Amino acid sequence: MRVSLSWLNQLVQVDEGVEDLAERLSMAGFEVEDIDDLRARAQGVVVGYVQRCEKHPNADKLSVCQVDVGTDQPLQIVCGAPNVRAELPVPVAMVGAVLPAVGLTIKAGELRGVTSEGMICSLAELGLDSDLDGIAELDRLTVAVPTTGTPVAALLGLDDTVLDLAITANRPDGLSMVGIAREVAALTGAQLSLPSLELQPSHQVLDCDQESAVAFQKGGLYSLTLIEGMDGSRPSASWLKQRLERAGINSVNAIVDVTNHVMVEQGQPLHAFDADALEELTGKPVVAGSFGLRQARPGEPFTGLDDRDLILDAKAQVVTCHDLPIALAGVMGSRDSGVSASTKRIWLESAMFSPAAVRATARSVGLRTDASSRFEKGLPVDLTLACSVRAVEMLSQLFDLVERGRWVSGDLPAVGQSVLLRREALQKLLGPLQTQEGSAELDDASIERCLTALGCSLTATDAGWQVVAPPSRRQDLHREVDLIEEVARLTGFDRFEAHLPDPLVPGALSARQQAERRIRQLISAAGLQEITTLSLVGASEQEPDRIAISNPLLTETSFLRTNLWEELLQVCVRNLKTPQPGCWVFEIGNVFGGSAEAVEQRGLLAGMICGERRLERWTSSGKPVMPTYHDARGRLTEVMQALHLELLDQRLTSDERLHPGRAATLVLEGRPLGCFGQLHPVLTERHGLPDATYLFELDLDRLLDAATRSNRWVPGFKGFPTVPFSERDLAVVVDRDCPAAELIQTIRKAGKPLLETVELIDRFEADQLGDNKASQAFRLRYRGKTTLKENDVQPVHDKVRQALEQRFSAELRS
Repeated sequence: MRVSLSWLNQLVQVDEGVEDLAERLSMAGFEVEDIDDLRARAQGVVVGYVQRCEKHPNADKLSVCQVDVGTDQPLQIVCGAPNVRAELPVPVAMVGAVLPAVGLTIKAGELRGVTSEGMICSLAELGLDSDLDGIAELDRLTVAVPTTGTPVAALLGLDDTVLDLAITANRPDGLSMVGIAREVAALTGAQLSLPSLELQPSHQVLDCDQESAVAFQKGGLYSLTLIEGMDGSRPSASWLKQRLERAGINSVNAIVDVTNHVMVEQGQPLHAFDADALEELTGKPVVAGSFGLRQARPGEPFTGLDDRDLILDAKAQVVTCHDLPIALAGVMGSRDSGVSASTKRIWLESAMFSPAAVRATARSVGLRTDASSRFEKGLPVDLTLACSVRAVEMLSQLFDLVERGRWVSGDLPAVGQSVLLRREALQKLLGPLQTQEGSAELDDASIERCLTALGCSLTATDAGWQVVAPPSRRQDLHREVDLIEEVARLTGFDRFEAHLPDPLVPGALSARQQAERRIRQLISAAGLQEITTLSLVGASEQEPDRIAISNPLLTETSFLRTNLWEELLQVCVRNLKTPQPGCWVFEIGNVFGGSAEAVEQRGLLAGMICGERRLERWTSSGKPVMPTYHDARGRLTEVMQALHLELLDQRLTSDERLHPGRAATLVLEGRPLGCFGQLHPVLTERHGLPDATYLFELDLDRLLDAATRSNRWVPGFKGFPTVPFSERDLAVVVDRDCPAAELIQTIRKAGKPLLETVELIDRFEADQLGDNKASQAFRLRYRGKTTLKENDVQPVHDKVRQALEQRFSAELRS
């Protein structure tokens, strides 16, 4: 929002400097992004009068002018403009003047041997738009030209400063000069001088078709005013052009400029249709009931005021006349129905369209206008008709018009509801003020002054005030806490005392946060790279019960995810297509289940080891080496050992994602934690991944519970052994599918208390062992408090062998 200070001064008395005002607005929530001082464009430029103009002796296209600038002697200036002539008032840039619009610093010099002591300027060189080819002719721009030597800034409207404000989505009132004026009045205590508005004008009911009536009702209000006696060829007055130019809007003609002026002043977009052009387009008489509102039909053509030819779809909402689209609702009118030089009658539209509908329309055609940016934020319906009346009043000052009637579809808003603001609630929430004398509560007079300056009407009660917000703020000031926030904002948040805990203690990560951070570091150290994928995914035929979100932006992101591995799989597919030799990634994130009414969320740790590890070939003399099942599983073992956790593997054949013979359920503390395995060949072939692709998925909450037990975080000292150990090897023949982890678990239980360690050292399969049999050899290390003898070790070793025989029918291999 570009705010002209000269226009603002006509609405509210601004006595503060520009920098101070910008600071106050920024602290109040309207960030000032830029300050455009228009006076700099004409610094050192004065009114001059060309006394004589002669042809340059050495150049055909140059003229030598004697120009009176109010000094004792006229200046000699060489000028190349085709329209320079004697007895012409012109703007003259004196020597030393800087023209930022063209990046020039005026210096005295010679042009083709003739001295030149300044420059006669065009409007473009002063940063102004002009249709004139050549220098500015001041007698055409004003009725009374000031005396020579007078600065031209005031004459050309350059005695102004424009603030460029960033308006947040919750403050649509900031997109109007009246809204900014109220804000300045509330911040500075200055008096307001706002245009009066008629909120409840007389009108007739708009009798339109049922479909349009429903669409109008969704937006809130739709009004049309038929006005005769217009003249579309009349240009706007210079003051109106200047106001629009400083607001960033180009001048078109007097009719369109008035509608734009009301939009910038009040925040309500208006649009004028050429009544005669509509009848010519439709081939039928046009009355108020001829207008309608509907969704565009797929493939329907539309040409806007910007001359762009568009093909609409059903997402766009259009205003129609006899079912012919004449405007994109809330965005832009059509070219053929717009005001032109031949316009004599207009239909003035003032409407309140649904913010969601305008947003969808603008997005569907890739077009965003001043009107759509206001509608998208949501506007108060209370001002819709009032702004229509305001525009008619301004047009009546320019034309001898006749208003033939005003028609309205929708219900006029009721009188604003009052909100109770309790004094006790305000003081409790904001706390005391910091003053030079100490702490003090915010007094009633200050509270009333803040709210009154915003346009609120207050009625005192025993508990506080009954507050009715002004029409422009009724959308965001409808709760007690909203009013308290406004009081705090206008008073200054920095003036209230801080409420900090006593005593202050430094923050720290919880045990679970520390454990999660350590897990991330350990898995990264094991060679996997952490990634983050979206929690929103598309629909899935395999999982029809995914929870849909109510406001999806895209079809591909319209459901809550139920797993992490599918996104990890796609990441691997994309990386291997780049091409990369491999992709080792993991993610810690949430997945969702249950129903839309009762969403269940749980954390998962998932990872995928796919192909080679990057930057690993230096260890294999440049040859590609794919990870085996045990290599991949060992990465996870490294992480768990660093966390002092022990995982047991149990054969897994029921997971359709994993290879049935190369998958395991990971058991932690006697309960399943997750799974690990090689990706199923069907999936690897479908996605073009190497066979050496491994997936793991763990329950994050259970993992953190185990990793944060106090005995895992408190370091304990274990004395160094002072006696030698005794090692024995034990080779047994068992069923081929017997897991080594279960054998080790049995050996550990049976070997207590002398057994210190046990490890698998060999696995052998051969026909001589028997059908479906395998040999597994273990190395057992025994150690006691004293040096062990044969008769100490042998009974324990026999006990281990017997335990294996009893549970697994193991046979001692000879």
